[in-house]
Amino acid sequence: MIITEKQRYTIGILVQNVPGVLARIVGLFSGRGYNIETITAAETNEPGLTRITLVTTGDERVLSQIIKQLNKLINIIKVYDFAETEFVDREMALIKVRAEQATRAEVLRIVDIFRAKVVDVSAHFYTLEVTGNEGKINAILELLGQIGIVEVARTGKAALARSKKH
Repeated sequence: MIITEKQRYTIGILVQNVPGVLARIVGLFSGRGYNIETITAAETNEPGLTRITLVTTGDERVLSQIIKQLNKLINIIKVYDFAETEFVDREMALIKVRAEQATRAEVLRIVDIFRAKVVDVSAHFYTLEVTGNEGKINAILELLGQIGIVEVARTGKAALARSKKH
């Protein structure tokens, strides 16, 4: 038996913005026992179109099956396998962190280093907004975890293929 390594894959899907399309995509994954690690969806600059970016795990065979099945669904316009191309990805996180008198300066230093923003302040907490790739988000969470994270909300990955440079 050959054991294949599970990898994380980012897939972009351009769909018609109609009721049920997201449910069909999620149903395809759950019906076949595939996991969606993150999923984001929003309208594009073209009316009636939505771009979905999702991250899943599996081996190359699983990825191939997912892409084939997605292409069969109605209302799917195009499926992008980002494993085949260079791409830019970002996610956003809101992080509520303890900010007592003794730790406020350290929190603000971390905010500055990561080019984050303080979006809410209270007597004992700061809520921060940080945007970047997964590594950047994980790095700031690791540092802030030592101070005291209260809550985190992450958007999941949004991705676009890089333009060809001529």
